Amino acid sequence: MKAKKSQAEQRYEKRLELYYDELKWLYMELYPERSDQFENLLYRMQEAYHVRKPNLKKLDESRAKNTDWYKKSDLLGMMLYTDAFAENLNGVKKRLDYIESCHVNYLHLMPLLASPEGRSDGGYAVADFRSVQPQLGTMKDLENLTGACHRRNICVCLDFVMNHTSEDHEWAKRARQGEREYMDRYYFYDNYELPAEFEKTVPQVFPTTAPGNFTWLPDMGKHVMTTFYPYQWDLNYWNPVVLNEMIDNMLYLANRGIDILRLDAVPYIWKQLGTSCRNLPQVHSIVRIMRIVTEIVCPGVLLLGEIVMEPSKVVPYFGTIEKPECHLLYNVTTMATTWHTVATKDVRLLKRQMEIISHLPKDYVFLNYLRCHDDIGWGLDYEWLENFSIREIPHKQYLNDYLTGKYPEAVGRGELYNSDPISKDARLCGTTASLCGLEKALYEQDEEEIRKAAGWVIMLHAYLLVQSGIPVLYCGDEIGQLNDYSYHDDPMKCEDSRYLHRGKFQWDLQKKICEEGTSQHQIFNALKELETFRAEHKVFDAQADIEMLETYDNAILGIKRSQDEEKLIALFNFSQEEKTAWIQEDGLYTDVMSGEQKEAKAVLVPAGSFCWLYQV
Repeated sequence: MKAKKSQAEQRYEKRLELYYDELKWLYMELYPERSDQFENLLYRMQEAYHVRKPNLKKLDESRAKNTDWYKKSDLLGMMLYTDAFAENLNGVKKRLDYIESCHVNYLHLMPLLASPEGRSDGGYAVADFRSVQPQLGTMKDLENLTGACHRRNICVCLDFVMNHTSEDHEWAKRARQGEREYMDRYYFYDNYELPAEFEKTVPQVFPTTAPGNFTWLPDMGKHVMTTFYPYQWDLNYWNPVVLNEMIDNMLYLANRGIDILRLDAVPYIWKQLGTSCRNLPQVHSIVRIMRIVTEIVCPGVLLLGEIVMEPSKVVPYFGTIEKPECHLLYNVTTMATTWHTVATKDVRLLKRQMEIISHLPKDYVFLNYLRCHDDIGWGLDYEWLENFSIREIPHKQYLNDYLTGKYPEAVGRGELYNSDPISKDARLCGTTASLCGLEKALYEQDEEEIRKAAGWVIMLHAYLLVQSGIPVLYCGDEIGQLNDYSYHDDPMKCEDSRYLHRGKFQWDLQKKICEEGTSQHQIFNALKELETFRAEHKVFDAQADIEMLETYDNAILGIKRSQDEEKLIALFNFSQEEKTAWIQEDGLYTDVMSGEQKEAKAVLVPAGSFCWLYQV
């Protein structure tokens, strides 16, 4: 007599039955005649569910009943490097009170899996998907941290590097020894004939620091595909074993208590000769398969897509309402355009992009941010900017020159990344505070300029918080942390200017958030007030209606949010002088920051500042 199945097992089988036909169809379309590997995938899924802990299954069921749980206004993220913030995972656990004091309930731990020192690409060259970097702790420490976060209703995000492994990964080592099974997990070529054909159509990611898409291995006498850096070998997803193994690794991390898996460099994972090897249809099939797998095994886990490309390439990774792919996507274009607006004092491009986003389905949830671990790439809508006689290369040069302080009126103190002297192309690095002029003002000990620069930091965060989606702080921005130039003296980091904004968290500055008159007090407490208001009002939910307001001034961005009876009008002045937003909205509003009652008509907005007007 068969034992009666538990309710949990019944729920799993019901979800599997719901998605089985589509999952098999997608898999067999990618891998015809490989039903054996499809059965292997099903086995791995069942095993992952079997060992998933009861508390995580309980969380799954709760979120499955409330599928909009991540679309509410009370979610606020923060991304941080474990070692820079608190030395190790146990240190982060001890600092959860501070994270909560920032109103953060979505914690993105930057790459922390095992990777070789000096060849880690900031942790994105993974040598073992099931081990933590020893100096940061152990996988058990990670589980303890996620458990502590869950008890505080904080969800945890972790990067899942899909496109490649480190050359120190066991698969790569065994491939290097000539084991055919493992060689088949990468792209190896005996001569340069086929790599040369790929190079004709495949763009280079790092043309200056890591030119080309292949690396010659003298010890093997072969070329290996390396889209990013020579020590990161691209995985061969034409091989179903690779997909199965990587899904197994993904589920392993989900079972450690990870709530959000950031799919790194996902557009690159499928390679095909004669194409750009970007955003191919098979990529979307794989992401859909991964979404189905999580819906069956761990429905409380979200997939976050990292697609650093123009909007037309980004939005398709949401999939469709009927067949969704990623739950969340980074709003990369708006981030870059925000800094374009800081430099140009002209909001028209930003307004245009927000209008486009506001017309997308409300089920599409973006992750919004001002700064992150990466550089700022100027992937702007140059076709549209040409209407104003703005050309790509000169404009990129202007933005970089302005934000690195090369103009007399420019206050930014950024540094270039991957500067190409031939194409004149370059990206930008720096913390929010340094790019807004706080570094310069503090160096010159100019109290008025310090106050103004802190005001710019606050204004940009007020804009971040009013966008639709999940706002994510870059750890240190909430206290106005500046660039860290010590990376210049570190031989392991000096060639990567992104370490400029990856410095250690300044706990001595954090202590000043209670000292009136400091920029830390000014920034932290203003952000806290805005975050509290946002969390308490439905007008910030994903389902709210958004309208771009005409302010009749190209330096002022106007946004109107409406939900039920609530309205919020947000005005942002990107200029260096006081301006009037010539809007005409009915009724009395409350100024969120001052508490003053006022009409939403001809509103005066100070230089580099903002106004939130609320009506209910």
